[in-house]
Amino acid sequence: MLYKLRRSLVLKENYKNYAALALALVSFFIIFLSLPDTFSYSAKIMTGIITSGIILWALEPIPMGLTGLIILLLMLVLKVADTSVIFSGFASPATYLIVAGMMLATAVNETSLIRRLTYKILIRWGSHAKGLLGSIIIIQQIQAFFIPTTAVRTALIMPVSKMIIEIVNAKPGSNLRKMIMLGVAYGGVISGTAVMTAAIGNILTVEILNRFAGVNITYFQWFLYTFPLWLILIPSIWILLLKVFPLPKEQQSFPMIQGEMKKRLEELGPVNKKEINCLIILILIVSLWLTEPFHGMHPSIPALLGVVLLTLPQVGIASWEKVIQINYNTVLLLSVTLSMGYVFVDSGAADIISNYLSVDWFTNIIQYPLLAVLVVSVMAQLFHKMISNVSTAVVILVPIIISVAQNAGLDPLTIGFATGLSCVFGYMLVVESMSNVIAHSSGMISQKDFLKPGLYATIITIIATVLVAATWWSWIGLV
Repeated sequence: MLYKLRRSLVLKENYKNYAALALALVSFFIIFLSLPDTFSYSAKIMTGIITSGIILWALEPIPMGLTGLIILLLMLVLKVADTSVIFSGFASPATYLIVAGMMLATAVNETSLIRRLTYKILIRWGSHAKGLLGSIIIIQQIQAFFIPTTAVRTALIMPVSKMIIEIVNAKPGSNLRKMIMLGVAYGGVISGTAVMTAAIGNILTVEILNRFAGVNITYFQWFLYTFPLWLILIPSIWILLLKVFPLPKEQQSFPMIQGEMKKRLEELGPVNKKEINCLIILILIVSLWLTEPFHGMHPSIPALLGVVLLTLPQVGIASWEKVIQINYNTVLLLSVTLSMGYVFVDSGAADIISNYLSVDWFTNIIQYPLLAVLVVSVMAQLFHKMISNVSTAVVILVPIIISVAQNAGLDPLTIGFATGLSCVFGYMLVVESMSNVIAHSSGMISQKDFLKPGLYATIITIIATVLVAATWWSWIGLV
């Protein structure tokens, strides 16, 4: 009986996967055959490939990296652009920055540095509900400076969060459990706000603005533009989760957490040489990122330097064999989506679509900077919900918005930057961010638990973005 049930489930899953693959294939031909003649052959093919890729990445009948490889092959075989353009995503500094970032995260995880920091914060503030939620959110914000991958940051805080849920006996379906798990998810989402290297979407936005608008945004400039929004979102999301998931009085104090964290801190022992070396190297990397306007090095260079220092004999703290064990699905995903963006523009598809958007009412709206920020923020949120993959959303939407701005005779910096930044925020759907996916995959929270707080968080983020644009961006000359 159990065998039949398992076989039935496997067959059902297989049918779903076949249906997703068929849908992607059919969508490709529908797009190719239905687009008007204003689209060139290459533009039609590329638009069809992107549509199919979006479906495969959203439904995931096959691994995401494999989908990326198939898209790469389709672009090459169907000759939508010159081979050098198609492969250019793999040669981008952004790709090396992400690779180096994942290697850095692996090396740092070879020490007790992050766990020690986590335990110390929880000892200080984790013994009551407000402090516990705040600690879970803040820990990920600190990690963002040193660990440039949202998935890794969330994966590092997840075991501690699960342990806390067991310690405080947060029952399935309880507000306490939902609050903790959404603190993990949303803390991960907003951790990519102010640190350029902390989110793939940020890196892609910078790369696309540089390539298609001739605008170079440094690590320091990104931080300068976004840190007020970051400072608004941290307490706003914290208050939101406390209000949406109110706790009874008996679930607002957890003195046992302090004892458990002290015990685990004692098990780590005193700070050792590896942790000190790791911290010094990380501070060096961040310092080089912040001082990019002075030395001119692309952020990938300090990241690669950090990998070398962290793995060198005597100086380093991790073995090379461990550090190179990174997730190549992410590498393929980033490189291929970058190539998609470049080919999307090179094929003329982005310009044609932007021409359709360049109608009078839309170009009139974006003449007003604050209204433009509001419109593209809402557009990015809606687009991101249709296209769950952040990288794909950025490489498709940002070039289109840049082209629309250029058609309207506007500086594309503000509107392009606001579009890319808004694509990073995803709260309502599990698939909108890796931190949501990891929190959901724990089995401790369901998709419906994201909807209400996610809607509120989305509205708060849009309002906060416009508020920052009206004040801070105006003061520093970005608007």
